[in-house]
Amino acid sequence: MIFNKTEIEGVYVIDINKIADERGFFGRSWCQKEMEEQGLNGNVVQSNTSFNKFKGTLRGMHYQVNPYEETKLVRCIRGAIFDVIIDLRQDSPTFKRWFGIELTEDNHRMLYVPEKFAHGFITLKDNSEVTYLVTQFYKPSAEGGIRWDDPEIGIDWPIEAEVVSDRDTMHPNFKNIILP
Repeated sequence: MIFNKTEIEGVYVIDINKIADERGFFGRSWCQKEMEEQGLNGNVVQSNTSFNKFKGTLRGMHYQVNPYEETKLVRCIRGAIFDVIIDLRQDSPTFKRWFGIELTEDNHRMLYVPEKFAHGFITLKDNSEVTYLVTQFYKPSAEGGIRWDDPEIGIDWPIEAEVVSDRDTMHPNFKNIILP
């Protein structure tokens, strides 16, 4: 695995170290030992899948509150997404800053999302499928959310959202959330 630091401390774009031949390639998309050698949380307890029928489907911006905060490793295995996170660490120099990256079935990239980040994405193609490895069991009562179009955060989505759940449209703007 190839760990690429981003401008936000603790956030990594991870590439598969591809061993290629005439058949294609082989590489690791997960290794607890390599994660821990980088100082990252490798205690995966759950794997989730999100299938999205239509281009322009937006999911987000979700987070879990203490003590159920989760680290995620996100990968698009079919189609393409623009994956976005928001730094919710109040003591961070990048507090309230967002980071986005295109994850596709062709680039095989992954985004490592530490605890205390909101996460969401928009699909760039029909029939996009996303997998997440997470370090906490999902606890519905611990979930929070921020509006995906909050002007204070100012996420620059590459396309317009066409499909957004009622739940996601009801998330408050950042100024109206209480962080633990």
